[in-house]
Amino acid sequence: MALSLSYAITKPFLRVQDRSSMNCELQRPKNGVVALIRCESKESSSELPEKHFKLEIGSPIIFIEAPKMIKTAATMPCLRVNSGLVKPGDVGRIVSRKPKDVWAVRLRIGTYLVDGKYFKPLDLAEYS
Repeated sequence: MALSLSYAITKPFLRVQDRSSMNCELQRPKNGVVALIRCESKESSSELPEKHFKLEIGSPIIFIEAPKMIKTAATMPCLRVNSGLVKPGDVGRIVSRKPKDVWAVRLRIGTYLVDGKYFKPLDLAEYS
């Protein structure tokens, strides 16, 4: 089954970027404005690499970068400098999701609000 993508753009554009893995239908009216009608992936969805593992409550994570500042997930949050409390390689679990890719993560030292760019999902199968 091919992955299908539909999107409406009101801004004109000059060309479609990186169509090597996509089948795209273009429409060129007389006024010279190119309209992208539809794009589909050439590969089946099972062949596509998994780009973003779906994080859920209870998912294990591992830090890939230490945040400069950390914020507690308490009722009255406290923002403080990360003075070695959270290091790359630390492991935790997702407790809840907050707006703008911020996650409440339970660590050995407590529960903190962490931006999603500082960690990745932990694949337990690769460590077994």
